Amino acid sequence: MSKFDNVSVVKKANVYFDGKCVSHTVNFTDGSRKSVGVIFPGKLTFKTGEPELMEIIAGSCRVTLAGAEPRVFRAGESFKVGANSAFDIEALEPLDYVCHFG
Repeated sequence: MSKFDNVSVVKKANVYFDGKCVSHTVNFTDGSRKSVGVIFPGKLTFKTGEPELMEIIAGSCRVTLAGAEPRVFRAGESFKVGANSAFDIEALEPLDYVCHFG
């Protein structure tokens, strides 16, 4: 799917890591939410509260999930992160992503 229909978008950006990651929250009519954003080249560590599915839209990244070896993900691929966990991500180029929560 290349777009989301019938949603509301929170206008205020979520800015993390001194601007190295910028996203917007997208709310759906069924009560679910996602974030759509960009991670600029560099290494970051994210912590999760709930399970997440990270969908890579454009670019590539190296991801290390808890207890796993690093793996490269490219556009069209995705990875899952458990609740109350963390992951390291190195954006190898500007990275467009969608984070699906829950």
